[in-house]
Amino acid sequence: MSTTAQDTWWRGAVVYEVYLRSFADSDGDGVGDLGGLRHRLSYLAELGVDALWITPWYPSPMADGGYDVADYCDIDPRFGTLADADALLAEAHANGLRVITDLVANHTSDQHPWFRAALAAGPGSPERARYFFRDGREGGSAPPNDWISAFGGPAWTRVREPDGSPGQWYLHLFAPEQPDLDWDHPGVREDFDAILRFWFDRGIDGIRVDAAPAMAKVEGLPDAGHGPGAMFESRTWVGNPHWDVDGVHEIFRRWRRIGDSYEGGRLFVTEAVVNGPERLSRYVRPDEMHTSFNFDYLASPWDARSLRTVIDASLAALEPVGAPATWVLSSHDETRHVTRFGRAESAAATMGFDAGVSGADLELGLRRARAAALLTLALPGSAYVYQGEELGLPEVEDLPDDVLQDPTWERSGRTARGRDGCRVPLPWEGDRPPFGFTVAGVDPWLPQPPRWAALTVAAQSADPTSTLSLYRAALHLRRRVPGLRGEDFAWRAMADDVIAFDRGRSFRCVVNLSGEPLDLRGTGRVLLSSQPGGGLLAPDTAVWLDPGAA
Repeated sequence: MSTTAQDTWWRGAVVYEVYLRSFADSDGDGVGDLGGLRHRLSYLAELGVDALWITPWYPSPMADGGYDVADYCDIDPRFGTLADADALLAEAHANGLRVITDLVANHTSDQHPWFRAALAAGPGSPERARYFFRDGREGGSAPPNDWISAFGGPAWTRVREPDGSPGQWYLHLFAPEQPDLDWDHPGVREDFDAILRFWFDRGIDGIRVDAAPAMAKVEGLPDAGHGPGAMFESRTWVGNPHWDVDGVHEIFRRWRRIGDSYEGGRLFVTEAVVNGPERLSRYVRPDEMHTSFNFDYLASPWDARSLRTVIDASLAALEPVGAPATWVLSSHDETRHVTRFGRAESAAATMGFDAGVSGADLELGLRRARAAALLTLALPGSAYVYQGEELGLPEVEDLPDDVLQDPTWERSGRTARGRDGCRVPLPWEGDRPPFGFTVAGVDPWLPQPPRWAALTVAAQSADPTSTLSLYRAALHLRRRVPGLRGEDFAWRAMADDVIAFDRGRSFRCVVNLSGEPLDLRGTGRVLLSSQPGGGLLAPDTAVWLDPGAA
């Protein structure tokens, strides 16, 4: 892969999210690993994606699926070794695939040496200054403020001091096993500079920044005004003291300078669930991050007006800063959109808090998901594909209670089932679990439903009408059609419940969200359709056309 002074491959890239534990297992322990990913790299190259985003592979107690990091410069033994990571990078690059890894910088594991030293050192120590240790209210018995955790409950946990007495409280915007770092501490910033260089020197092409808006807090840690039972609804917050604080941008400018010091530059993409496109655009100013996930698009219901509004607002907010939009339908944190689009209420909730909601029509959901794939891959900018969405996998909503591992389950008092249902290991081949994910006779870390036999990669590869075949065709067309390689975009006037736009003179996308068939005969040559239908576009389907070949 060639590079230029400042490579811009990412502006129109399709990135495939690999949730490593659930992708492919090579050593027969029921957990996905780097060997399994290396074995399946040819599948991803043939699929037609441009890059991989790999979820955290660092040593971790797995209190939050690896997002609780105990060592930022090594590989968890369950996943492999640094040598395996180096081999993966070389093989991915040989297959034309770039590699992005997750960096969890807002918090560490409570097993990280920094935090263990902070617990041992006691109040007022330099070790505790790396984190947010504070005395409690009401004589120490109540949390220092009203901040809440994304997984439910308060964002503070009280510690036992080295002498055994009840002591200070520490901040964790996520699970108690994930203490927040204080990014005003110069040692924290310097250590993460070195961490970035460690991975960039090994050949990583980019970094996905987890929980980016959490990395700065208002001085003094004032109350946020959260009432009893408040939810972590950061897309609605304005002026929150622990989320999307302006000081976070200084950190990202510092990181961008490090990335830009490498030949061709290195990509930074943020996870920033904030209040609207204008706030999101601040993360992708020219001297900060390159792209940021578009959660407003992900959260939109299956409704033409809502989708048009999100698309317009996203493009308008990003245009002044010169950043491309980044479109995403699902991730390891969200209910799979096949299930979501089959519900009467199809908007996404926060962090899997809608998991377990009943009443999904999966036939309808799959039809809409296929149409949404063509819509997403036709929009200007980059796109992310979450593993398994190319197979049309639904959420697994009937996992037994005793296998649930997401901290949301316990932190919510077992009222929210969390995100495990979208993390079930992939089905590769065969007619029964484990479907080639691991060796026969071994149980995957989360159980796969037997009904997935018809959804395996092997079964769908042999079916030209399958969802996998649709994704392959769309991704390869995206590379070949001239209009999809640029940033031209123009709406076409059609009915209110129809989305239609052109990308140059030779490409048009039409999505029918109405309840009636749409007659498109004579409007162009069909390049790809989400469902067979001749000249009629059925409800909840989409088509790619060449209008110049009518």
